[in-house]
Amino acid sequence: MTATEQQNRQSRLPDPVALVPELKDIAGALFKATGNGTVPRTTIGLVQLRAGQIAGSTYLTSLHTGNLRRAEATEEQITAVASWRDAPYFSDAERVALELVESVLTPNASGERVPDELYARASQHYDDKALATLIMAIGQVCFFLPLALIGKPLPGVSPAEQWRA
Repeated sequence: MTATEQQNRQSRLPDPVALVPELKDIAGALFKATGNGTVPRTTIGLVQLRAGQIAGSTYLTSLHTGNLRRAEATEEQITAVASWRDAPYFSDAERVALELVESVLTPNASGERVPDELYARASQHYDDKALATLIMAIGQVCFFLPLALIGKPLPGVSPAEQWRA
């Protein structure tokens, strides 16, 4: 792709905030809820990156990789999110958070997606407020998945740049 072709690329969907102004308030409320300090920003970023990977969204994986770098996650962590189960770069709390997001987003033919045993392990690492915050972080990325997959915003381009008039 030439530089001119790259400059002429566009999202399939025009600015969603211009189309549905309430989206700005929803996004702000979700960011505030997940940023209450009970779950480290790095953990939230790891979970949201994994969700983007599972969904196959280049936009979300690019976005959350950048967020993780700003949150000072290590390059090893960022690179190993896709193979977190055998990677030595994650704490037990981060591992259970990654397992939760995979359980929520991946069908389980042999039973419920989030079994009691997984919830019990998560409860060992997170108090009720932190666990609710982690759940909201998973919900936050899931809220934006349809916009990323259907609207197809440009990876690596901030919303402000992507949809400026």
